[in-house]
Amino acid sequence: MKRLTITLTCLLIAISLFAQDGKHRFSPEKFQAELEAYVIDKAQLTQQETTRFLPLFREMHQKQRTIYSQQRKLCKAKPTDEAGYREAIRKSDQMDLEIKTLQQTYHEKFLNVLPASKVFEVIKAENRFHREMWKKWGHKKNK
Repeated sequence: MKRLTITLTCLLIAISLFAQDGKHRFSPEKFQAELEAYVIDKAQLTQQETTRFLPLFREMHQKQRTIYSQQRKLCKAKPTDEAGYREAIRKSDQMDLEIKTLQQTYHEKFLNVLPASKVFEVIKAENRFHREMWKKWGHKKNK
């Protein structure tokens, strides 16, 4: 009987942990929606500005995700010699530059649909959102 109780308790704990883990899985769609809502609120975009801005913002993030995905693959690869490591470093640096160039290009596009003051607020809000999310995720992991 004692063994059965321990087994059932362990099973319930495992199910509970699995259920909790499912609630906290990362959802790119939810993250993007929260980011957009945060940026729109903090930059105080009007409905008309939001309509013109969001397609560009989403497009930029899609292109960034592609580069970030390439970076993750590069980080997982394990070169076999010094030349391979050197090439991995160069590729990583190139991808960092691509991300900054992409941001610069889209910031210029944002300036075509929003006043500079609002573009500045969008950039600040996006950075703030990411910092807050990192803090939030770090806090959850430490619990």
